[in-house]
Amino acid sequence: MAIGTSLFLLAAGAILKFAVETEFAGIDIEVVGVILMVIGGLGILLSLFMMNRSRTTRVERRYYDDGPPR
Repeated sequence: MAIGTSLFLLAAGAILKFAVETEFAGIDIEVVGVILMVIGGLGILLSLFMMNRSRTTRVERRYYDDGPPR
């Protein structure tokens, strides 16, 4: 999950949790907002972990052996 998508989920969840006061039958909007914020937070953590994981450095060393001394 990209960081942008995670930030969108966090923002949408915060809007549903703190700003929307509409009620639907059988759906608690505040709980949906909290769920979206949790998923967005986990997405950010996973994205940062995967980006850090891909930054490995490979070092290639070549040794040349000219044979025994003369």
